[in-house]
Amino acid sequence: MKNFLLFLFSITILSCGENKISPSQKNMVKLITLDPGHFHAALVQKLTYDGVDSNVKVYAPTGPDAELHLDRIKAYNSRPDNPANWNEEVYTGDDFLEKMLQENKADSTDSSHKEVVVIAGNNRKKTEYIYKSVEAGLNVLADKPMAIDKKNFELLKSAFDEAKKNNVLLYDIMTERYEITTILQRELSMIPGIFGEQEKGTPENPGITKESVHYFYKYVSGSVLTRPPWFMDVTQEGEGITDVTTHLVDLIQWECFPEQVLDYQKDITLTSARRWPTDITLSQFNTLTKLNGFPGYLEKDIVNDSVLKVYSNGEINYELRGIHAKISVQWNYQAPEGAADSHYSIMRGTKANLIIRQAAEQNYQATLYIEPINKNDLSDSAGVMDQIKSVIAEHPGVSLKKNSAGWEVIIPDKYKEGHEAHFARVTQKFLQYLKDGKIPAWEIAGMIAKYYTTTSALEMAAKSKDSSHR
Repeated sequence: MKNFLLFLFSITILSCGENKISPSQKNMVKLITLDPGHFHAALVQKLTYDGVDSNVKVYAPTGPDAELHLDRIKAYNSRPDNPANWNEEVYTGDDFLEKMLQENKADSTDSSHKEVVVIAGNNRKKTEYIYKSVEAGLNVLADKPMAIDKKNFELLKSAFDEAKKNNVLLYDIMTERYEITTILQRELSMIPGIFGEQEKGTPENPGITKESVHYFYKYVSGSVLTRPPWFMDVTQEGEGITDVTTHLVDLIQWECFPEQVLDYQKDITLTSARRWPTDITLSQFNTLTKLNGFPGYLEKDIVNDSVLKVYSNGEINYELRGIHAKISVQWNYQAPEGAADSHYSIMRGTKANLIIRQAAEQNYQATLYIEPINKNDLSDSAGVMDQIKSVIAEHPGVSLKKNSAGWEVIIPDKYKEGHEAHFARVTQKFLQYLKDGKIPAWEIAGMIAKYYTTTSALEMAAKSKDSSHR
C-alpha cells in the first residue's frame, strides 16, 4: 500500500497535501532520503544542522530496510543526551523513485536548489538514482560506492555532466578523511624536514600502502547491526574491490596530491588486481540478517548448501602520477575480542615513513608513527618538535613520544571522534559547498578518478586466473 507517514516518536498516516511549510522553512536545506537500505543513511541524521529543515521526506519500497531506518532515527530523537528532532515524512510503494522525482523536481525559476537527496543503500541501482536525481535538478549526497562496475562508472560520469548543467552538487561520503591519524599523516607528509619527498616505490615495494580489515558482525549506535540480506550479494552491494576500497583510493589521492585536479585518463595506470571470497555459514547469515535461510538470489554464491561465498575482499596495485600504490580490503565475520574495524597505512618518504598501525599492540586503536630512514635523522627532540610546530598549532595537545624506531604521535582523546561522528563532518562539508554554490574542481576530478580506479580494478581482477584465491 502506498502511503505517507509522519514519523515523530510514533507514526501517523497523513496525506502529502497536509504538510505545510512555514516562511522560515522555505529557505532551509531540505533533506530527502531515497531507499535507505544502509545504516549510513541514518548516520547522516545522527545530529541536526543549522539551516537544515527538521522535516525529512523518505521514499522507499515497503519492507524492513525502511523500517530499520526509521527505528534508527527514532533512537536519535529519543536519546537522553542531545536528542535530535527529525520528523520523517515517509512514502512507501513500488513507485517510490518516480514519486520522489515527481514531487521534488526543482523549479527551473528557482536557482537556490535547496533539496538534497541522501542515497545510502542497495548499490545495484544507486548510480541510476544519482543520475535521475541530478537530472531532476536535485543535489545529491551519496554514500560510497557511487558506482560498482564499469557500466555504472560511465553513467556516473554522465551524472557529473548533468549536475554541472543543472547547477546542482553531487558528492560522496568520504568519512575516513576525518580520522585524526589520517589527517596528521597527511599534514606531516607536507613537511619536508620530517618526511622529505614521497617515494615513488615499485610494485613490490609501493610508495604508499593502505589496508583495511572489516567485520560483518558489528555494533552501531550501541546495538548489534542487522545487515540486509542483499548486503552479502555482490551484484547488489558491490564487490569489496569496488566498495570499501573506495575510501582507500580516496585517501591516497587526498594525501599524495592534496587539492590537485587528477586526470583519470592520464594519471592512473593499473598494474594488477585480485579478489577472493569470505565464507559465511548459514547460521552466521541468519544471525546477521535475522532471517531463517538464504534468499533465492544468493543461490548462485552458495556451496555445499550451507556456505555463502561473498567476494568482499580485494587488492589493487596501481600507479598514480608515477607513485606506486597498493590497497587491500578484507572482510571477516566477527572481530576478535576487543578488536574492531582496523586500518594500516604507510607513506614512504625519503627522510621518514609515516605509518598508521591498529593491531593488538596498539590495543586496536589507530596510532601514527614517524620512523626515520636514517636513525641519525630526527634524533633531536627539540628539532623534531620545531619541525611539527605548524601541526601542533593546528591541533593543540598533539605531542611526540620517542621509541626505538622513531616517534609515536600522541593524540589527545578529544580528537578521536569515531566513525559515526565523521558522517556529520562530511555532511557539514557538503552543506558548506552547497552554501558556496559549488564543489571544488579537484573534488569532482578526484571522485571520477577514484571510481575509474575501483571499477577498472574489478574488471582486471575478474579476468585474473587466480582471482578467487588468496
